[in-house]
Amino acid sequence: MTTGVKKKAPEKFGNQFPDQKAAASRTAVEVDSTSSLPIAGSYLIQQDWPAYTPEQHAIWADLVRRRLAQLRQHACREYLEGHELIGLREDSIPNLAEVNARLEPRTGWRATPVSGFLPADAFFEMLAARKFPTTTYLRSREAFDYTPEPDIFHDVFGHVPMHAHAVFADFLEHYGRVCAVLTSPEDLERMGRLFWFTVEFGVIRQQGTIKLYGSGLISSQGESDYVVKGGPEIRDFNLEQVLEQRFSTSEMQPVLYAVESFDEIYHAAQQAESRLG
Repeated sequence: MTTGVKKKAPEKFGNQFPDQKAAASRTAVEVDSTSSLPIAGSYLIQQDWPAYTPEQHAIWADLVRRRLAQLRQHACREYLEGHELIGLREDSIPNLAEVNARLEPRTGWRATPVSGFLPADAFFEMLAARKFPTTTYLRSREAFDYTPEPDIFHDVFGHVPMHAHAVFADFLEHYGRVCAVLTSPEDLERMGRLFWFTVEFGVIRQQGTIKLYGSGLISSQGESDYVVKGGPEIRDFNLEQVLEQRFSTSEMQPVLYAVESFDEIYHAAQQAESRLG
């Protein structure tokens, strides 16, 4: 059993959480955002950052300090650089407007708050528009090591720093555009595996060692411990193998795929586009 966030199969896509847990307002949505996202627009909300409590900020701080102790050694340099560039703080939950003020000028990406589960077409539409669907609620202290759905720690701490890296940012947008036009369930399942073994559980070779970049590894102590201690088989990234590699969302991953650079996954998305659909 994994610790941290229990991952949903990427074939389902999007983020899901109980609406009552969201520290956000559904009513104050920017008109230009909804008009540019005809499918996903109705799911957009605004983060009510002042509504977070001191205890929630303390939970965030404890989560971040625990993970950074390991990530400073084992995360890839692009993640660590992105973490600094977007201004994540150890002592408080991110204000997404402040994060986006730093992130958007670099790569055009925004962490965009959503109200709950997104259907696949809405999720892909947002990725293609460089708007990352972002949960605004934070796990409780009772769920410190395990939460059944993504939260702002997983989404922002785990995902968003990589969006500051130009090649990864291009890859994620291209991934969304490719998936948005696929109609075959089998092809979407294959693309879900590409997402799983890159965006969620991706590793990269840097300076002769394995470094973490997937959000499922970055945000989870248990998952990353397993990798750092040599648990999974690390294979060279191979698109054909990745597209056919089945996985379980309820156990540690026995196989991961290491890239040599992020150009590799960008080209993989291009190659998948030519082969599927």
